[in-house]
Amino acid sequence: MRQPLTATLCSAALALGISAPVSAAETELPSTMTWSSYDVGSAGYAEASAIADAFGKKYGTRIRIQPSGSAIGRLQPLLSGRADVGFLATETFFAAEGVHDFSTRRWGPQDLRAIAGRPSSIGIFTAADANIKTMADLKGRRFAYVAGNPSINVKCDAFLAFAGLTRDDLEAVMFPTYASAMSSLARNEADASCTTTTPSHVYELAESPRGIRWLEMDPNDTEAWDKLNKVAPFLAPYEETVGAGISEADPVNIVAYRYPVLAVRADASADEVYSMLKALDETYPMYKDATAVMPRWNINLSGVPSIDVPFHDGAIRYLEEKGIWTEDLQAWNDQRTERLNALLQAWPQAVTASEGKSDDEFARIWEHHRQQALNSL
Repeated sequence: MRQPLTATLCSAALALGISAPVSAAETELPSTMTWSSYDVGSAGYAEASAIADAFGKKYGTRIRIQPSGSAIGRLQPLLSGRADVGFLATETFFAAEGVHDFSTRRWGPQDLRAIAGRPSSIGIFTAADANIKTMADLKGRRFAYVAGNPSINVKCDAFLAFAGLTRDDLEAVMFPTYASAMSSLARNEADASCTTTTPSHVYELAESPRGIRWLEMDPNDTEAWDKLNKVAPFLAPYEETVGAGISEADPVNIVAYRYPVLAVRADASADEVYSMLKALDETYPMYKDATAVMPRWNINLSGVPSIDVPFHDGAIRYLEEKGIWTEDLQAWNDQRTERLNALLQAWPQAVTASEGKSDDEFARIWEHHRQQALNSL
């Protein structure tokens, strides 16, 4: 089920004045916590630090942030119990799906749940002089991908699916780094790519002789969104008003994903998750001005689907008390949980079927079982 963030924003704004009263029970947090996050200097680390500082001031909780530059480095502490919460990105989805870094025998699908996640917009941008005006116009054009960066590339592939396209329909150009891929349009080495709306590279393109255009994605095109969500069910429609070539007067309909995602293991205590989200909500006034995007941690925005994994029951309990959680959101969560459970059940079957076989053979067997599980839904 698709849950447009724009629609959620409207209902959430109304709910601000009519939400059900929250339990008056005092928020109970551990005296110490450990959170994993992206490296020092990243947006995720900065946001985790701001929230940790607010928790310390309000509740006296001492929080250690454990940074890592790799997806496995951020997930391992959470899965082993050395971290209480992960401030993660799209590796949350990859881990739950058992793909990319998590497709090896050592890993497989991980049973994760979300507490909350800030919306972050992303879309397809093109050089204005390339005369690409619709998603369908991408066919046969030069599209920049980033080598070894599945987090970006899977979103690009999802956008193509929205238009009924795949990489085979394009001239896919692989660049060695994110920076080289994003700046390739200004150098006239590509015609389109996908990214967030505020990196320096897109502003440089907007100011270059080529100019910039963001491709619109109709939030009401149910058929197209169904195609996109088969590739990336954590994406949702989003109207962006900030970015290169974008403004309040000239917004663009693209999509939002969640970064950072506050993730926990499925077996995390419901009471502890409830308290974590309650604390995140109660301290919002203390950290909301820490960075330009921190206002998007408002629970009416960060506490609703779509997101990389199902919401934890403890989070849902608090969202219900706030009057935010609806039947439609529960339907989305049930569907997302069904997908995750299907993959968790398929994994041991693939492991058994691949006994004594090479790693390459195992990868093919797992992908076969994975697709069978998804096709059964």
